[in-house]
Amino acid sequence: MAKFRNTLQKGSVRYIIFKEDDTWYGVALEFNVIVDGDNPVEVMASLFEAIEGYVETVRKMKMRPHPLNQIPGKEYQDMWRKLEESREEEKPIPQNIYTFGYSPIKSCAVC
Repeated sequence: MAKFRNTLQKGSVRYIIFKEDDTWYGVALEFNVIVDGDNPVEVMASLFEAIEGYVETVRKMKMRPHPLNQIPGKEYQDMWRKLEESREEEKPIPQNIYTFGYSPIKSCAVC
């Protein structure tokens, strides 16, 4: 597993959009941010908005980078590992997964 070293200026966060029962969830692993909703597109938009707000708050409060490098919950870490293994083995992702990937932490010129 790669070690993430996010700073207030740059980095990335892993995310997963998935369905459990009748609800869609979006998770930003290194931030431990979770959103839910009725459809995956809305959840993805809400998650990226939450990520942006989270990073902006950490910057405004001039917090150390620790909040940008949290240890993900075991459930989500295991889910990520399985998705990465599926990708490496070129297997289709499970039907309950809408998408997963990395979202960059954008630099901020006025922070």
